[in-house]
Amino acid sequence: MNRFRTTLEIPVMLAALLLAGCSLINAPWKKQPPPPPPVVVAPPPVAPALPLPVATHKFTLGADEDVVGELQLTTASKEDTLPDIARRFNVGYEEIVRANPGVDPWVPGAGRKVVVPTRFVLPNAPHEGVVINLAAMRIYYYPKHGKNEPQLVYTHPIGVGKVGWQTPEGVTKIIAREKDPTWRPSAGVRKEHQENDDPVPAVVLPGPDNPLGKYKFTLGWPSYLIHGTNKPYGVGLRSSHGCIRLYPEDIEKFYQAIPIGTQVRVVNQPFLFGWHQGQLYLQTYTIFEDDQRSSEKARKLLLQKSMTPRLEKLLKAAHAEVDPDVVGQMTRAPRGLVVPVSAQAGSVDAVLAAAPLVQNRIPAGANWNGADEVDGDAQSFQQLLSEREPQATQATPASNATAAKPQG
Repeated sequence: MNRFRTTLEIPVMLAALLLAGCSLINAPWKKQPPPPPPVVVAPPPVAPALPLPVATHKFTLGADEDVVGELQLTTASKEDTLPDIARRFNVGYEEIVRANPGVDPWVPGAGRKVVVPTRFVLPNAPHEGVVINLAAMRIYYYPKHGKNEPQLVYTHPIGVGKVGWQTPEGVTKIIAREKDPTWRPSAGVRKEHQENDDPVPAVVLPGPDNPLGKYKFTLGWPSYLIHGTNKPYGVGLRSSHGCIRLYPEDIEKFYQAIPIGTQVRVVNQPFLFGWHQGQLYLQTYTIFEDDQRSSEKARKLLLQKSMTPRLEKLLKAAHAEVDPDVVGQMTRAPRGLVVPVSAQAGSVDAVLAAAPLVQNRIPAGANWNGADEVDGDAQSFQQLLSEREPQATQATPASNATAAKPQG
């Protein structure tokens, strides 16, 4: 019985194996379903490159134009301080701090938008020679030009005299210039250093420790110089005995370009009206604490005097009026920004909203190449504030120095 069963099962098993074999043989020849399409992941959108910063130190003037430059915004990196950004863009310490109220100068923070005040209303002064506006802490140089050549102007930030040692106002000229000057501090300066436990020798030879830097101009006023510095963070501050100091790279260019005999005019204009493309603009700076014009009444009188007959004539021809609200806001809270105050009068907020965001780098054609960038911090800055400015001879505060005042 079992044998019979086994005999019958054998053919069945063979048939099953054959069917299975046919299935295996025919499987590759069957039409297979298409594979699913690959999942394509789109790359994240690439942010467009920010534009390069525009020039901040050399401009061409048009007829009846008083405004040069362009306001810019940039983004601070993790390592940046406001003085770092200031030097890249050729502005001074007070300029960039004033333009960015509430921002920590030493830790602005990565990603912080920083206002770079690189638009300027020119001082109300003849466009010739060297013009210095103490309130703006800026120097302007108008080189001579031919009849059919455009008028150029170069501008840089400066350090000026501190309280009690004001840089004098008036007209003088450059009477000498010197490369690698020797510093011979006066007895008074040496005494002050001695009292501050920071003695200085009677003679400091040229080199990195020389506070005059590598270049100096001697003015027709006794004891007053235009010179460089071995501490660039002092540029843009009232921290001198009355001398005018520039970034090392800027004084080098001026040394090569400005001839002996050039007129130097020093003004103190915290409120600057200027004409540009059919509109009246205003730029306001902080009035110095020791300036007698700091009272409310004096500020109003100063504002009235800042509107010259020429500007009144242009304003009348344009059938425009000054917006007193915008003017009042700017004089009460100066930020050093150039704002339209006539026709389609603007505001500080509108001007900032229209400013381009640019790369945080030195503009093309700038005097500085970043090679001597130094690390500055709040402590070294405070130390700088406490130091005294080197003088060629014994210095006297400008308010008392009859010999230092310009003649005529």
